[in-house]
Amino acid sequence: MSRHLDTSRPYALGLFRIIVGLLFTLHGVSTLFGVLGGDTVAAGTWPGWYAAAIQLAGGAFVLVGLGTRAAALVSSGSMAFAYFTKHQPHALLPIQNGGEPAVMFCWAMLLLVFTGSGALALDRLLGAREARKEAPQEAESEGAPVTV
Repeated sequence: MSRHLDTSRPYALGLFRIIVGLLFTLHGVSTLFGVLGGDTVAAGTWPGWYAAAIQLAGGAFVLVGLGTRAAALVSSGSMAFAYFTKHQPHALLPIQNGGEPAVMFCWAMLLLVFTGSGALALDRLLGAREARKEAPQEAESEGAPVTV
């Protein structure tokens, strides 16, 4: 049973990344465009508009698995900032101050910084393509005589 779980780990992680990225993206879309029940913020207002832009862009990058670690790091930091500036001053615990989504997104994104994108990600697809491009060049250079 354990072996099956181990072989499934990249796919479970990939699905986790996709769901977190999708939800984060939708959060940004709802804030920037006032759809899906969200309230819009005026363009360029600090910090709401910038947070929503990070949610949209960071969430999209995490969703497709492109630059996952960097996008997740920026996204995690923005959620930590949101929690400590918007929620935490009202009460100590997230359940008391309405900050549960910010905390969950912060920690989910931070987990992706350390785990990477998992399966089904553009990072892996592009990495595999780069590896295929480099392999023939390495093979050619290994067989070539060395000149001094």
